[in-house]
Amino acid sequence: MCGIAGWVSFDRDLRSEGSIVDAMTGTMECRGPDARGTWLREHAALGHRRLAIVDLPGGKQPMTSAHAPVGLTYSGEAYNFTELRRELEGLGHRFATDSDTEVVLEGYLEWGIGVADRLNGMAAFAIWDEREQRLHLVRDRMGIKPLYFYPTPDGVLFGSEPKAILANPLARRVVTEDGLRELFGFVKTPGAAVWDGMYEVEPGTVVTVDRTGLRTHRYWELTTEEHPDDVDATVGRVRELLDDIVTRQLVADVPRCMLLSGGLDSSALTALAAQQLGAVGETVRSFAVDFLGQAENFVADDLRGTPDTPYVHDVAAHSRTEHRDIILDPAQLSDPAVRAAVVRARDLPAGLGDMDGSLYLLFKAIREHSTVALSGESADEVFGGYKQFFDPIARTADTYPWLANTAMGGPHMRADEALRPGLRAHLDLEGFQRASFAAAAREVQHLPGESETERQMRRMSYLHLTRFVRILLDRKDRASMAVGLEVRVPFCDHRLVEYVYNAPWEQKNFDGREKSLLRAATKDVLPQSVVDRVKSPYPSTQDLGYVRRLQSLAADVAASPDHSVFEIVDRDWLAAQARLDPADVTRAGLERALDLHTWIDIYNPTVKA
Repeated sequence: MCGIAGWVSFDRDLRSEGSIVDAMTGTMECRGPDARGTWLREHAALGHRRLAIVDLPGGKQPMTSAHAPVGLTYSGEAYNFTELRRELEGLGHRFATDSDTEVVLEGYLEWGIGVADRLNGMAAFAIWDEREQRLHLVRDRMGIKPLYFYPTPDGVLFGSEPKAILANPLARRVVTEDGLRELFGFVKTPGAAVWDGMYEVEPGTVVTVDRTGLRTHRYWELTTEEHPDDVDATVGRVRELLDDIVTRQLVADVPRCMLLSGGLDSSALTALAAQQLGAVGETVRSFAVDFLGQAENFVADDLRGTPDTPYVHDVAAHSRTEHRDIILDPAQLSDPAVRAAVVRARDLPAGLGDMDGSLYLLFKAIREHSTVALSGESADEVFGGYKQFFDPIARTADTYPWLANTAMGGPHMRADEALRPGLRAHLDLEGFQRASFAAAAREVQHLPGESETERQMRRMSYLHLTRFVRILLDRKDRASMAVGLEVRVPFCDHRLVEYVYNAPWEQKNFDGREKSLLRAATKDVLPQSVVDRVKSPYPSTQDLGYVRRLQSLAADVAASPDHSVFEIVDRDWLAAQARLDPADVTRAGLERALDLHTWIDIYNPTVKA
């Protein structure tokens, strides 16, 4: 995995702008600590930071072709690069390295931008074709790898993260009211990047820039088709796909491991990986996160009915993994340095408090032992695992199901309580959310004759797979790449997503439980305790001492009334939160206020609302 950056300008000679390109590329050092490179042409500059995963001595970037004036800067993994290489060799191509990067470059020379549709994996890359004076920005189907762009009067800036673009003097650090709505709405509008004038390359999309301007081409989208298989055949096909996906995603020339939470998703992947590697005499490494004292003092709530640790240990013992628990002290989580690291990683105050901080610290600890990790992310979106899938109110609400009070913990989860009342009224977040939901719902394709229940559940699945999962994928990518750890997400394989999306809800729920298809497809490799376990989200500390430390930090912020954070945050509300009993604090709002304070100190944005 890597970080990419670049600049196209048709009105200037970029060969004299190497210092700016170096600065843009340098912001991606965390994503690529192993090597750096730039490639300058008159009107195009490509930058690259490398995290070496496959073909460690080869694969240096930006990569150029010996056969045509074409340059590539690439971030990602093509899990089918071996098959594509054989196909290209059959067409006469010759390779100088064993890297998947060269396969993508040669694939472009053979198929043009159609190479994107041939890739199985996660990728974000830029190709400059000197012959056509044209830039192509390409993103994988599910949006696993990030890619941003910022149009300029004579071209474009781009990068894996906004910080790469913001390092160029042409980019303005401005956030408008639309950006604030994105920040506080818990909605990820396709293409929106929060920063004014900046955009995301949408998943499954190519953005092309040349002298005539900028245009986009969608090469993949989630479509509706008749499902051909009964329950037994569907379960069998899911297992067949998972076996193949895990085999492909275990390929690496560096140490790899499994992220293990003790839930069905990560446990299934861990067990399948252990089975495959065990057949060749290898042992799987696994890592889990927990908080000091939480396993012994866990208190069940509406979202989390059981602690993770006992189930983690059951899987580790059952699959004979080389396991390590990463135990975090809540004092670490409230450290302002950790908050600053997370805000820098995400470029935005868009975090989830201790759940972001703990993810960052977990990945930082894992990076001392492994360079690649497989994660169970997105199984809930694919197979229907969240509580809102089973909530009649969430199914029929006129907003996103994860925003329905009964689905996500009610109004006390709302970060917008920290906003100044006038600003909150002006932003009208509920109206923004409803309008966004309505636009997303209109995209859903239905089959003739679908029942009302099936229509509701197809819409539910579509919204999670095209909106909600992108929030979580972005979170995981930023936290992992901030420490140079590549996290792979097998459940985002587009073949699996397409197949399960079109399975009817009665199959996804055939035994009356969440994720019925996944449970049935992998129960033979799992301990019974995990097979029977009810869905539990990523853990959050229950230590009230953590909340007290947040309150102390909030009191310090409130004591500086001239800070520009109070153009956004209600100072009276923040001061009142600092005085409350910790059990009564609105943690989401408190966390967001502290994130905003940190973000303003680091990025010095201009907020126009």
